[in-house]
Amino acid sequence: MSCTTLLVGRNASNDQSTMIARTDDGHFDVKKLILVKPADQPRKYQSVLSHAVVELPGDPMPYTACPNVDKSEGIWAASGINAANVGMTATETITSNPRVLAADPLVTLEKGGRGRKDIPGGIGEEDFVVLVLPYIRSAREGVLRLASLLETYGTYESNGIAFNDEKEVWWMETIGGHHWMARRVPDDACALVPNQFGMDSFDLEDALGAGKDYLCSADLADFIRDNALDLNQEGLFNPRNIFGSHTDMDHVYNTPRAWYMCRCLAPSVFCRDEEGAGYGPESDTLPWCLVPDRKVTVEDVKYILSSHFQGTDYDPYLNRDTGKRGMYRSIGINRTGVTTICQIRSRAPEQIRAIEWVIFGPTTFSAAVPVYTAAGKIPAYLSRVTTDVSTDNLYWASRLLGVMTDAHYPACIQQIGRYQAAVMTAGRRIIGEYDKKMAETGDYSLTEEANEKICGEVRKLTTDTLNKITLEASTHMKNGYNLADN
Repeated sequence: MSCTTLLVGRNASNDQSTMIARTDDGHFDVKKLILVKPADQPRKYQSVLSHAVVELPGDPMPYTACPNVDKSEGIWAASGINAANVGMTATETITSNPRVLAADPLVTLEKGGRGRKDIPGGIGEEDFVVLVLPYIRSAREGVLRLASLLETYGTYESNGIAFNDEKEVWWMETIGGHHWMARRVPDDACALVPNQFGMDSFDLEDALGAGKDYLCSADLADFIRDNALDLNQEGLFNPRNIFGSHTDMDHVYNTPRAWYMCRCLAPSVFCRDEEGAGYGPESDTLPWCLVPDRKVTVEDVKYILSSHFQGTDYDPYLNRDTGKRGMYRSIGINRTGVTTICQIRSRAPEQIRAIEWVIFGPTTFSAAVPVYTAAGKIPAYLSRVTTDVSTDNLYWASRLLGVMTDAHYPACIQQIGRYQAAVMTAGRRIIGEYDKKMAETGDYSLTEEANEKICGEVRKLTTDTLNKITLEASTHMKNGYNLADN
C-alpha cells in the first residue's frame, strides 16, 4: 500500500511527546476508528489474504484500530495505541531488489487446486497490528514481537513498521521473506519514509551485540556476506544500498515526497537546491532522518502529510502551467482512507498520556481530530461507518469535502483552511480543558465525555463547512445561467 510515514522523536517535538504518523493510501478504503476490547480479540487468527494461522496469547490489552469497514480482504487495522500507551502504525510498503528477494524469497500463498491443499503464505499489512499491538508494553517490545513472528511465519511483502512509547520511537523494515532490521529514531530527529527502503546508516555491531539503538536478524551479517549483497564502498554500511531500490519509478513516485518533507522540516538546508546544494526531488541521497530547524508540532505533521508540493512548480493545483505541474506523486492524494498521528505525551498523567489524531479521507482537505485512546468507547461519529455515503459520520463527510474542493479548488480552499484550523483549535482547547480537569479530580473516566464533546464540535464545524462548500461548488457548475446572461 502506497503510504507516507513521518516519525518524531521526543526532543524534536514542541512538548516532548513522541509521534508516529502515516497516511494509509489504499484504494479508497472506507475506514473507521474503533476500540478493540480483550473479549473481541481473537485467540486464533487467520489471515484472509495469505491464509496464515497464528495462535495468539490469552492476555490481550485493549487497543484502538482503524480497520476497513468492508472486511472481505481482511481487517487492515492500520494503526492504533494500546492500554500501555504504546503506538503502532503498519505498514509503509517499501521497496527491495531482486538480489535480496532471491536470497530470501517472500512467503506467498500457494494455491493447491486439483485436490491439493493450499500452502499458506506469511503475514503482512493486513495482519501486523492485530498480531502485535495488544501484547506489547514498549516500542522495543513491538519490534521484538514482530521480529519473532516474521522469523516464524515470514512475510509476503516488503514493509516498514513504526512503534512509539513515551520515550522512544522505533522504525523496523523487513528484508526479504524472513529478515529484518530496526533502528531507534534519535530523540532530536524526525524520520521520513515514502514507500522506499529508508535507513541510510546502521550500527551492525550494536544490533548484533548490546542492541541499544539498533536491532536486526541474528544472521544478518552472514546473510549479507553469503549472498554478496553489500554494494557499499570504503567500509561504509548504508543499508539502503544493500536492501533498497534505485529505480526510475522511485524518482517519480517516492523520492520527491522525501524531498518535500526535508524542505518542510529543515528549509535552511533543503530549500537551497537552486544554489547547487545537491538535494532535489530525484536525489538518491536524501536522509532517512534529520534534525528539524525548529521543534515540530502536531500541526506541522498534519500539514506535511497533507501537502501537494505547494510553493513549488510541481503543485497539481497551480493555476498556471509550469511544465512541471503534477509531474511527481505528492504526499496528500485522493485515495487515502485514513491518516493517524499516534502521540504519546510524556508530560501528561499516565492514564491519559495517549492521543490519537485521526484524519479521514484525502488528508489535504480533511481535519485532524484528537481522541483519548484510554476511553472505554469511541464516539459514533468516528466508529459507526458503513460503505454507504452519509454525512452522519466523519469519514464520508471528509471524502465529500475533498471531492468538491478538488473540483473547485480556487473557490473552496480558503473555506477548507478555516475549517481545518477551527477543528484543530477546538480539539486542542477541549483536550487542554479535560487534561486539567482529570489531573485535578483524578476522574479519568471523563475521557469518554471529552471525546464526545470533541466529536460534537467537529460535527458542527464539518456540517457548516459542507454547507458552504456545497453552495460554492453549486455556483460554479457548468450549466449555470441567469436571466440576464447574454
